[in-house]
Amino acid sequence: MSKPVIITCAVTGAGDTAGRSEHVPVTPEQIAASAIDAARAGAAIVHVHVRDPETTLGSRKVEYYAEVKKILDAADVNPVLNMTAGMGGDLVIDPADPLTPIEGTDLVNQETRLAHVEALRPEICTLDCGTLNFGEGSSIYISTPDMMREGAARIRELGVKPELECFDTGNVWFANVMYEEGLLDDPPFYQICQGIPYGAPADPGLLAAQVAMLPATAEFTAFAIARDQLEWVGRSVLAGGHVRVGLEDNLYLSRGVKATNAQLVSRAGEIITSLGREIATPDQARALLDLPV
Repeated sequence: MSKPVIITCAVTGAGDTAGRSEHVPVTPEQIAASAIDAARAGAAIVHVHVRDPETTLGSRKVEYYAEVKKILDAADVNPVLNMTAGMGGDLVIDPADPLTPIEGTDLVNQETRLAHVEALRPEICTLDCGTLNFGEGSSIYISTPDMMREGAARIRELGVKPELECFDTGNVWFANVMYEEGLLDDPPFYQICQGIPYGAPADPGLLAAQVAMLPATAEFTAFAIARDQLEWVGRSVLAGGHVRVGLEDNLYLSRGVKATNAQLVSRAGEIITSLGREIATPDQARALLDLPV
């Protein structure tokens, strides 16, 4: 019998998207409410960023995360809580003076990136597995091998499961190295991210190649952004993986129709069941990922 498929909902992200859709949650209360709606629609995991309520941009403030967790803990649903730990890796350089960071840089150490994880101990947090050119211009996302090893060790000390964010093939390679070095417990949980400039394009051949690289014990999710998001639900399931949808990565249910998180989760569930697969409950997700049930 096939294992159930975990739906993750990436509720809001940190990008400048709040002005592009009225459905993108901004305040801790809105983020928690949208996560609860997504869980009721079938999401076993909710992936949470927080935003500054005044600027609507991404934030690392522990108190915002704490408020989201407090509301989720009191809700009538019990999704696995996955908090980002990716905030703080942004380096923007001036090509004429590349040793001097410019506006937009937010580059901090692992201790600072993990402050909210240490304070709140979610079941899962992310660990970005490589450095990449992040879109056009001169913005770079920084995650060096030393940073990743330090992050993996600290996340394990905190009793949290790392979700290994892999934006390109080399990221999968290094995540495998950390697994071989004993920094990651079984089953390692990989997130194969496609379509994000300039990591791996949303390409079925690249997805197959990356899946083929994974350790035999791994659990994985694959997703693509924007118009490819719902197509990648089916592709990930057929490749043997789990799925991720949500307003962090895509604002539309169909052409011209703006989505809510719950609608994207419901549509993902329809795709999964149309393929003859079962949707995982939160406790089934915990069992698959070896989290406390």
